[in-house]
Amino acid sequence: MKVTFYGIGYVGLVQAAVLADAGHDVCCVDIDETRIENLKKGVIPIFEPGLTPLVEKNHAEGRLIFTTDAKFGVEFGELQFIAVGTPPDEDGSADLKYVLKVAETIATYMQSPKVIIDKSTVPVGTADKVRLKVQQVLDNRESDLQFSIVSNPEFLKEGAAVSDCQRPDRIVIGTDSTEAEDLMRELYQPFNRNHEKIIVMDIKSAELTKYAANCMLATKISFMNEMANIAELVGADIEHVRHGIGSDPRIGYQFIYPGCGYGGSCFPKDVQALVRTTDAIGYNSEILKAVENVNFRQKNKLFEYISRFFKLDQDPDALKGKTFAIWGLSFKPNTDDMRAASSLVLMESLWAAGAKVQAFDPESMEETQRICGSRDDLSLMGTKEAALNGADALVICTEWQNFRAPDFDLIKEKLKTNAFFDGRNMFDPERMKKKGFAYYSIGRGLSVSSSKSGAK
Repeated sequence: MKVTFYGIGYVGLVQAAVLADAGHDVCCVDIDETRIENLKKGVIPIFEPGLTPLVEKNHAEGRLIFTTDAKFGVEFGELQFIAVGTPPDEDGSADLKYVLKVAETIATYMQSPKVIIDKSTVPVGTADKVRLKVQQVLDNRESDLQFSIVSNPEFLKEGAAVSDCQRPDRIVIGTDSTEAEDLMRELYQPFNRNHEKIIVMDIKSAELTKYAANCMLATKISFMNEMANIAELVGADIEHVRHGIGSDPRIGYQFIYPGCGYGGSCFPKDVQALVRTTDAIGYNSEILKAVENVNFRQKNKLFEYISRFFKLDQDPDALKGKTFAIWGLSFKPNTDDMRAASSLVLMESLWAAGAKVQAFDPESMEETQRICGSRDDLSLMGTKEAALNGADALVICTEWQNFRAPDFDLIKEKLKTNAFFDGRNMFDPERMKKKGFAYYSIGRGLSVSSSKSGAK
């Protein structure tokens, strides 16, 4: 089949590459000329495991092409996927201007019937707006061309997006057209062989399904962080609690890991957008607002621990001139995505208190440099060990695999104090205590070695 994608980011590029690899002919359209030229050369704008060879292979074999020519893209595909960004507006609602601009472009250039598919994460009712925009343009052209609107939300995990596309749990198709449904079934047939994964529903239900899924997962994370804070106050260990409740198959182990808050391009934005949607229809979504509030508070948890250890309440200048080694900057492992990352909140707090940061991340160093710019109080180091040099304490914000078995003796040797702040509960508190650290982790209290002063 011939397919066109508008917007070549995490969603569009991954889905386009996987469809091309299944044998479809895919045209990717983006207004960013530099990005398109780089893609033609095999330079991928994002880090996603397995994506680079997939793009290179299918581009070389002619099934995956890149262009800035929107008119060509409209002519190319019978199926037109809108996968552009929907960034939060000033009030937190999803900004649909890019989605509607693509819809206008398709309607301007189409010379044959099209199926227009919303792949972007969009609020309920967006398909109606896309339909209206397309119809308005066609009416202005005095054209009676037919088109269908489909909602086909993505359910990809950053860091596992390629495998999620190749082996989807479900394929949600929202449509009121049997012809469009048949075309979508044909498109996804290569991914629907093992068992029936396609779920067909009305368009508004498909739009809400995406938000409901992300908000449910965000709710599990915030609930677990709430339990972690309670555990800390009552003297329980949240990791024991996690195992106790996760063993219940009705709850399961996924998304019940306590930590220093969720981030990324989906959960924060989608929770906010659904809250704004419910506000607009006069419904007070108390649970969603609580999820957002808990996450906002949780992102300050590491700085609270740091303030406690260095007695910031007794001396407002206690952190001035101190240097903090930070391991992990991306919002989660296996991605370079820094959007709404907990590390950014921590660094801003440290800088405001007069501290310096020496940071390392396996993939997001360039993105951190782009976001934070060049500043005297930020040094991006080439290795995790280099980040320790001259640092007063170590903080872990992201649970990358190569942080799981560090050289603890080297850490103690390089740090000026024994302070170790773990935002992802990577290590056993008792073991860290025996190794001589003042070890702070989420929902497990403080494990302090016999050297309680912190200074060497």
